[in-house]
Amino acid sequence: MRKRSFGVAAGLVAAALAFSGCAAGGDGGGGEGGDGGKPYIALVSKGFQHQFWQAVKEGAEQAAEEFDVEITFEGPDTEADVDQQLQQLQTALDKGPDAIGFAALDSQAADPYLQQAQDAGIPVIAFDSGVESDIPVTTAATDNKAAAAEAAKQMVELVGGSGKIALVVHDQTSVTGIDRRDGFVDYIEENAPDIEIVDIQYGGGDQAKSADLAKAILAANPDLKGIYGSNEGSAIGVVQAVKELGIEPSQLVVVGFDSGKAQMDAIRDGLMLGAITQNPVGIGYETVKAAVEAINGETLPKTIDTGYYWYDASNIDDEEIQAVLYE
Repeated sequence: MRKRSFGVAAGLVAAALAFSGCAAGGDGGGGEGGDGGKPYIALVSKGFQHQFWQAVKEGAEQAAEEFDVEITFEGPDTEADVDQQLQQLQTALDKGPDAIGFAALDSQAADPYLQQAQDAGIPVIAFDSGVESDIPVTTAATDNKAAAAEAAKQMVELVGGSGKIALVVHDQTSVTGIDRRDGFVDYIEENAPDIEIVDIQYGGGDQAKSADLAKAILAANPDLKGIYGSNEGSAIGVVQAVKELGIEPSQLVVVGFDSGKAQMDAIRDGLMLGAITQNPVGIGYETVKAAVEAINGETLPKTIDTGYYWYDASNIDDEEIQAVLYE
């Protein structure tokens, strides 16, 4: 699949050329960083089980090569394992990196670790999901509230402006989970008075758990007209439930978030009518780029909006959409 290439400012390229050595991308197991005598950036993501994070890692590795820095990229086994992620963050801090990129599973639990980074003079770049702290110098992420509102707008149109719908959300502790829930719910409440949200369930981004939740919602609400899944695992879980229950696409509107082969196949097959895709390669790239700028003492904006797109059967093969899908 064709990937989007990202340009950089000439001044930043010049700064990057001042670094020596060749770039090294980390793997899921992490590893000792900073041994190559060049700037080392430790990235701690939310997980590895979804294709989304592999695409973020790919973008980070592109930037690491371009700016000639060393990175490691790791994340917990599941997006519900906050303790494991915090252990990985502590391990990253112990390596004494020049900067840290962090995608928080819990927007508050990491506070002591972020304070430790600040005290050590290590700039923190939040990515994908922000934290309730002023310590990160910037956050590279999708505007999740706006993206979820777009998903809600599409849902309203697809169900005909009335009826019962439900949400399967990946969590209620991360900023992404909260924003993708609230952005969707707020749009419905403000713009669709004839639509009733009958249930919101949290599946931890786990496909099997999300499928079970979706089946339970459908059993309790046989007249349900639509379900929104707030991330890759949530949306695929909803699709799996639809398949297992033998529900025809004409009977239930499924709207998702993120990409990945399973969601793309579901859209092509008509099981899912559309989804929001982020720009995961861009998120990884912009995180490392921002870390390089922070290491160089440059001033960064409070947020770096990495963008989003609605895609469905009508535009999934368009060049602009293909550039931000991943599988």
